[in-house]
Amino acid sequence: MAQRDYYEVLGVSKDVSEADLKKAYRRLAMKYHPDRNPDDTEAIEKFKEAKEAFEILKSKEKRAAYDQFGHAGVSNQPGGGGFGGGGADINDIFGDVFGDIFGGGRRGGGGGGPRVYRGDDLQYNLEISLEEAVSGTSTEIKIPNLVACEVCDSSGAKRGTTPSNCSTCHGVGQVRMQQGFFSVQQTCPACRGKGKVITDPCPNCRGQGRVQKEKTLSVKIPAGVDTGDKIRLSGEGEASDSGGPAGDLYVAIVVKSHPIFQRDGADLLCTVPINFATAAVGGELEVPTLDGRVKLKVPAGTQTEKTFRLRGKGVKPVRGGAVGDLLAKVRVETPVQLNSEQRDLLMKFHDTISGSNAQKHSPQAHSWLGGVKKFFDDLRG
Repeated sequence: MAQRDYYEVLGVSKDVSEADLKKAYRRLAMKYHPDRNPDDTEAIEKFKEAKEAFEILKSKEKRAAYDQFGHAGVSNQPGGGGFGGGGADINDIFGDVFGDIFGGGRRGGGGGGPRVYRGDDLQYNLEISLEEAVSGTSTEIKIPNLVACEVCDSSGAKRGTTPSNCSTCHGVGQVRMQQGFFSVQQTCPACRGKGKVITDPCPNCRGQGRVQKEKTLSVKIPAGVDTGDKIRLSGEGEASDSGGPAGDLYVAIVVKSHPIFQRDGADLLCTVPINFATAAVGGELEVPTLDGRVKLKVPAGTQTEKTFRLRGKGVKPVRGGAVGDLLAKVRVETPVQLNSEQRDLLMKFHDTISGSNAQKHSPQAHSWLGGVKKFFDDLRG
């Protein structure tokens, strides 16, 4: 059967760039890889065909010979006539993307050497008051943490000794595994990718290269933070066990509940009880804010749930924007523990607003009672 044009196999034009050539090959290899298509002979053949085309076209010399003479110009070239020929390692082409699927990728160190991993990130939950969240503050926290062992300089080996190369991977940190037609690179199971083994461990860290310590850190809390916000302290996480950089520490903010205020984004909410007389005839009311007390004028006839907005008395968001407002919701409090004189006065007052005056003085109650009467009339009808 005649061989297909290599450009046609990869679905690219003759002036394709090196980057686009790799992309085209990656797409076909991922689609037709034998591990993804077990027992599918057609897929295996397409995979081999795509690899052969890529091996020729990725080389400037081979590509020039192919462009001039076709398949005849590359028929004797290494890597030009089969799946197992020379050329780039499949891992060099796919890197982490292909390796994540088939186990051959590299993380951290890359380059085929021992892998170097970053230390783990840590999270510390910090409780602060609403006042501290609104105005900002600084505080110190103590955290238990894995830090580099100073005795062995994080090598894990006893002072005066050094780790030796792993006999399984010969210090590379990775081993090659043959899976059918495909060779993949995996982390060495003997040294876990470090490339070194410790025969005489450090007594201080017991060969781990890290020790547990409690350290004190100063944390600056910016004004306007809220529950769920996180502050990152770079390099204050756990030390790496393979010589890499330390992880980060994330300080997660938890704002404690407040006895007076609730927060809703940039706004503050509070409920203000007022007595019956002030609600009826009006007056002045003192409302608390985080800056102190302010006077609020209450109009006559104020009802429960009436909300007053005090502009600019809320929170300035940590990510910028206008300062929020304070929303003060009124709750009319019914008098309790009345003496006989107060009871008599209220009964006389009640008589003056009842009967024919009920609609005028209590419009909501009158309207509600009218609705109830209509409901039962409709049921009987």
